[in-house]
Amino acid sequence: MRLALEVAATSEDDVPVGAIIVSPAGEVLAAGHNEREAVKDPTAHAEIVAIRRAASLLETWRLDGCTIVVTVEPCTMCAGAIVLSRIARVVFGAWEPKTGAAGSLWDVLRDRRLNHRPEVYPGVLEEEAAELMRKFFR
Repeated sequence: MRLALEVAATSEDDVPVGAIIVSPAGEVLAAGHNEREAVKDPTAHAEIVAIRRAASLLETWRLDGCTIVVTVEPCTMCAGAIVLSRIARVVFGAWEPKTGAAGSLWDVLRDRRLNHRPEVYPGVLEEEAAELMRKFFR
């Protein structure tokens, strides 16, 4: 999570969210931060950026056994991408009550109707992640 927080801090003009993808062996495969403003792409959320980079590196869309560590609870788009990429675990810092899809507003990641449900570990370094967001929006 500390690495994800460092990555988030590099977001510059965008909301400071950082994500890293870790292999089953514990190796950092990819990192991403929000790039919506930089690339003018509404889908360029930190999680999507990191997932695309990890999939490219591994040359497969299946990120079986991988873990995504993200500073803020994923939104519905990112939760969907996490499910579809078969990521095994989601670790996140701050809850996002307005758009969160890992338990606060929705719970896409643990929806029993889906064929893949990653393990979810919320609240890791929650206060540090929340402070990064508060600082940005001040």
